[in-house]
Amino acid sequence: MSLYRGASYHSDLVLNSKTQTQVYNRKRKGGSMLSFKQQITQSILQNPFLCTLISTILICFLMKRRQPTPSAKKTLPPSPAKIPILGNLHQIGTLPHRSLQSLAKKHGPLILLHFGKVPTLVVSSPDAAREIMKTHDVIFANRPESSVMRRLLYDMKDLAVAPYGEYWRQLKSIFVLQLLSNKRVQSFCAIREEETALMMEKIKESCLSSSPLNLSDLFMAITNDIVCRSAFGRKYRDGAIGEKFLELISEFLGLLGSINVGEFIPWLAWINRVNGFDARVDYVAKELDEFLEGVIEEHLKNGVENPSGQDESKENFVDILLRIYKDNNTGVSIDRDSIKSIILDVFSAGTDTTSTVLEWGMTELLRHPIVMKKLQNEVRGILNGKQDVTDADLEKMHYLKAVVKETLRYHTPIPLLVAREARKDVNVMGYDIAAGTMVMTNAWAIGRDPIYWDEPEKFQPERFLNSSIDIKGLDFQLIPFGAGRRGCPGISFAMATNELVLANIIQKFDWELPNGAKGEDLDMSERPGVSVHRKVPLMAVATKCYF
Repeated sequence: MSLYRGASYHSDLVLNSKTQTQVYNRKRKGGSMLSFKQQITQSILQNPFLCTLISTILICFLMKRRQPTPSAKKTLPPSPAKIPILGNLHQIGTLPHRSLQSLAKKHGPLILLHFGKVPTLVVSSPDAAREIMKTHDVIFANRPESSVMRRLLYDMKDLAVAPYGEYWRQLKSIFVLQLLSNKRVQSFCAIREEETALMMEKIKESCLSSSPLNLSDLFMAITNDIVCRSAFGRKYRDGAIGEKFLELISEFLGLLGSINVGEFIPWLAWINRVNGFDARVDYVAKELDEFLEGVIEEHLKNGVENPSGQDESKENFVDILLRIYKDNNTGVSIDRDSIKSIILDVFSAGTDTTSTVLEWGMTELLRHPIVMKKLQNEVRGILNGKQDVTDADLEKMHYLKAVVKETLRYHTPIPLLVAREARKDVNVMGYDIAAGTMVMTNAWAIGRDPIYWDEPEKFQPERFLNSSIDIKGLDFQLIPFGAGRRGCPGISFAMATNELVLANIIQKFDWELPNGAKGEDLDMSERPGVSVHRKVPLMAVATKCYF
């Protein structure tokens, strides 16, 4: 303010001096003396800088007067108080789904937060989710920009985070019709059964010695092996290459779930360089690229050595993608980077989330012995002495399906669905949402909404026995896989693994916690991440073997 005052005072001096000179000259010439207003006006008009400055100020003032205040122009969703720079970031804890649920309980099912410079709409009820994923699905079909995603996923060429448009539509078609069709998922049945049988043998060995098993590790191993064989045609577990690949995938998943402060507060992006975050992203991207290039080259070599090709029913994901790549009849550029990014999509969605469901499902069965016994009775009764569980058997196991659904409700594997972004201004439930607003849907909170669920904080599979509620994205009170255009296309692939593994582990063994612990003694703490695992690995003892 003092600078402006100084400038004003200096101008007054100049004007006064100039005016006095003009008056003196006119008196000497005998001319009439100008009025004070006329003198000032003439002085301003003769000074281009002052003329421009005053005109600019006047225009800005008039425009400001004409513009309505933001509150009069826009009806915004409720928003908790924010602080400079951070916005509402300080209100988000290490488990964001729980922090956001608390804010929703206070402010409502649709709230507007600011993560640094990024306006963020948080959706926490089935009705609000329906507005985003059905009523205005096209408007909210885009994904937010992310420098980390661009570096890890080949400039966002995968299905999960690709910008909405023709390229994304072609990828979705490839997933739905080729990679994850019901026919294709069925073709991987032998892989699921073989890997499940191997897992049962490992459990049998521990049962004979009465030693505790780390079920968390076991579930991660089997889902990884099933996805590896489905994607690559072979497992990558043993040896230096296999170990490195598993480490890279683990690091990759960790980076996807990390908070990149530079995305929300751009002038703090330097922190990522100082703390090594950028270096980690670059390292993982480079190493995974080299590994996936090797996989592609191996498949191309096998194709040259076997030019007649193989039965399409025995193709793995890389085979299918290379066939599409060579045919080039998709009408869109599917290149090697597209193939690699799609494979990373399959691993991030197919291993981490599936193992999470198995881990929490078994946790709840150990906490609720009556539920476990009821499930064992159903599975063993349907098999009636048979050892092998088939897909036909699974279709008859209604309580098993209820247990899996309740696990997905109570322990939603990805509590905050992959963020969306508004492509243009839109009105949602009476609120004005601006283009570019990021949207976070709290599927975990929706699954615990007391308006839609009786006793939502209790694990009760029975709630699904006489219910038509499904997980395919049509019932918005249960959306663990999302809904609408950006819903996950891998539901059948994931459910096939969840049901088969859980049925076998319950059928073939009796279970208890180590050292005589009770179910209520289990530590139920969650570990932060994109998919929320147990903080403490699940340890259990197989006490009796039935095969």
